[in-house]
Amino acid sequence: MTVRAKAKTILLSPVWALQLLTSAKSFLDNPLIGSNRLNRWGLHRSRVRLADALCRWRRRRLAGKLRPDWREAFERDGFVVVHDVVPPAEFPALRAALLAYEGPAREMRQGDAITRRMAIDPQMLSAIPALRALLARKDLLALFHYVAGFRTTPLHYIQTIVSHCGGNEPDPQESVHADSFHASMKAWLFLNPVSVEEGPFTYVRGSHRFDEARLAWEKRRSLRDPKAIDRLSARGSPRVTPQDLEDMGLGQAEPLALPANTLVVADTGGFHARGKAESSGERVEIWSYARRNPFLPWLGGDLLSLPGIAERRIGWLWSFRDRFEARIGQPWKPAGHRRPTDAET
Repeated sequence: MTVRAKAKTILLSPVWALQLLTSAKSFLDNPLIGSNRLNRWGLHRSRVRLADALCRWRRRRLAGKLRPDWREAFERDGFVVVHDVVPPAEFPALRAALLAYEGPAREMRQGDAITRRMAIDPQMLSAIPALRALLARKDLLALFHYVAGFRTTPLHYIQTIVSHCGGNEPDPQESVHADSFHASMKAWLFLNPVSVEEGPFTYVRGSHRFDEARLAWEKRRSLRDPKAIDRLSARGSPRVTPQDLEDMGLGQAEPLALPANTLVVADTGGFHARGKAESSGERVEIWSYARRNPFLPWLGGDLLSLPGIAERRIGWLWSFRDRFEARIGQPWKPAGHRRPTDAET
């Protein structure tokens, strides 16, 4: 090791140690998280187990405000499906308003798919009051909070997925994976029906439970050389094989073909994927996301969830990454003012 490398290790060691008590997950970027010796002693398994125990404890405290049937479905499957989440008589008007809305958009290409997002920000909420009312519904907030394990306001977007639109590699989101080593919440409210052929949301039922079989798998994967496996797994979003699922006593990934006006809220610490579309096409949805430090014991305390701040976070985040793109990267490229169904750039 060179003198410079030794100095870097000395300076960064306290940072790497502190990251063990955060959502940091990359086996490549943090040598403690990726340490074969520490993981043989149980470091990664212990982080997973502690994060899960704290999440279950927080969820017990949030359960009182959640509809019992939604809680039962989540505990069984790891996701909740809500049909006709918007009253059917009101859904066509909301859908039309969302598809006609024009605002700043960002795009990211992964393999042969493009994901376009428009932030649900103060301007959109003012223009579409029905959207503001929907996202403020107490029953939906209780569901978001329970699945996330925190009283936190999700980031909300209008998201368009354009499949088979060029590129020489497959969409990595089509590989069955977990987002991290701990629970997180994602939600999709589909504005159009999504068939099996169109690549619907896919989930391994029950895979949100960090039981002994999952913990044993987590330890085995932590012992693999992060430089010898795929990049996304090495950075903490592990891909899983059918044999892995069988070894954990789980079934295979199940595509959820659903009609329009259906909301799916899932714990993406469980194994999931974007289904493989058979042909080019697009789907549009309200997409929501929430993930916090899994080692926090309290339920709230998220200043970024305060009204007036929560709906502006996405713009701030994009601006921050733009400013420091050379240092931290910015995968979301500006795509101009668009409507959700405008052709891709």
